[in-house]
Amino acid sequence: MKIIDIIKGERPCLSFEVFPPKTSDKYASVSHAVSEIAKLNPGYMSVTYGAGGGTSDYTAKIAAELLSYGVTPLAHLSCVSSTREKLSAQIEKLKSLGIENILALRGDIPDGMDKENLEYRYAYELIDELKRHGDFCIGGACYPEGHPESVSVGKDIEYLKTKVDSGCQFLTTQMFFDNNILYNFLYRLLRTGVDVPVVAGIMPVTNASQVKRICSISGNTLPQKFLRIVERYGDNPAAMKQAGIAYAAEQIIDLYANGINAVHVYSMNNADVAFKIRSMLSDIIA
Repeated sequence: MKIIDIIKGERPCLSFEVFPPKTSDKYASVSHAVSEIAKLNPGYMSVTYGAGGGTSDYTAKIAAELLSYGVTPLAHLSCVSSTREKLSAQIEKLKSLGIENILALRGDIPDGMDKENLEYRYAYELIDELKRHGDFCIGGACYPEGHPESVSVGKDIEYLKTKVDSGCQFLTTQMFFDNNILYNFLYRLLRTGVDVPVVAGIMPVTNASQVKRICSISGNTLPQKFLRIVERYGDNPAAMKQAGIAYAAEQIIDLYANGINAVHVYSMNNADVAFKIRSMLSDIIA
């Protein structure tokens, strides 16, 4: 099933993200987590693509597993570190497995890579490639607070419009912790003529160490309400986990109430977190 049809439906959509293992000895535990999250009947599940495509085979394998569970998979695919031959082979592999939905990403440029001789520089180039290979439903990433490499949010939205004009059918946001940031971002998108559906990305922060990492990678704004939770419960792992899940669930409820019909949870392969989020929304997305 095409994800664009799922997220445009009347029923609120709740989806989850999983990531492949880096090594084969970890595959069984990841596969188990994937199967447990699949039991929650999510709208769909996304499977990430490791830096430099290092876990690409596992991405395809997990996406195929999800199909066998009756869950629609969204396979991530990045292009910046690929050759045209390698990327074409990966797209054809996903196609042969019955994967219809792909999140088209530029990806991070690996350290030491020659930036002057890249075959792909931008996500829209991957979108063009996907369109040449078949009838995929193509999604893209967006950053409500601006991409870390972008000079401004305005310039970032210009690049988003290029992706959408190239054939991107929906966007999924980077995590955010203040819903007003998303609402302001959506208003700016509409003013720029970007009117594809936007899936809100939410990360339940379940331990205090995640906060420092989040800020160093993406520079997210952390509202005082959230910081007070971390300050109060950060030294108590069980309490922090419970409070972080509750905060994420509160964000999701507010998003649904304000007309954001699709929410994607960065559940970090944690089936317990996914289960608790789903339980707190049991009647809302019934």
